[in-house]
Amino acid sequence: MAVHIAAETEVAPQDRFDYYWNQRGEWVEEPNVRRGGESGVQRVMGRDGQLLYAKRQTGHIYRSLMHPFGRPTVLRERDALNGAGALGVRVPQIVFCGAQPDPVHKWRALLVTKSLDGFLELEQWEAAGGRERHGEAVYERVLKDLADNLARLHRGRWQHSCIYIKHVFVRVTGEGDGAQVEVALIDLEKCRRRLTAGRAAAHDMKQLRRHSSFRDSDWKKLVYFYETAFGSAIKGL
Repeated sequence: MAVHIAAETEVAPQDRFDYYWNQRGEWVEEPNVRRGGESGVQRVMGRDGQLLYAKRQTGHIYRSLMHPFGRPTVLRERDALNGAGALGVRVPQIVFCGAQPDPVHKWRALLVTKSLDGFLELEQWEAAGGRERHGEAVYERVLKDLADNLARLHRGRWQHSCIYIKHVFVRVTGEGDGAQVEVALIDLEKCRRRLTAGRAAAHDMKQLRRHSSFRDSDWKKLVYFYETAFGSAIKGL
């Protein structure tokens, strides 16, 4: 069951980290041990009824040339969410993000985001009959919106780096020609900038192909929409 928490604006800025850290809810991703620490995701509920997801980490870091001694991975995800959002890519909205030094675990870190209300994983949406209900014309619009979001991400030189089909969410509201189609991307924890847009594009599109079960005809449509939006062909697709 989700835990009820107060609206963010009711908590002083300097107290928000401890406030969110002390909330508890249902684990939707049990804590896993890797990267020198633990990371898991809980579901909590805001007082206004907004469902939130709190990624809670202890000692869970990544290292890079800029951060050779390690940096909490939620800070990289925060940067990626902000960068993707600025490019017009549909991603979860950040409610709170922060990290604090910790004498036991080196770091405690939190990333709280709003839920994607009404969205389903693409394969769950299909399994629930979404494709049959809305028809092939709407499904093509789903593929196009996915392609457009990925192209915007890659043109900005952001590489998702873990673009499995389970990280693609869709929401379709309305019926027929008036249906509104929205695709969103989640789990940007491993997202990073590449030197060129082409490198980001080639990595993610090939990875998506490996970790999805698109029909051949659907994949060809997705690639067509993607390359049109990206502005050039990607070798090997």
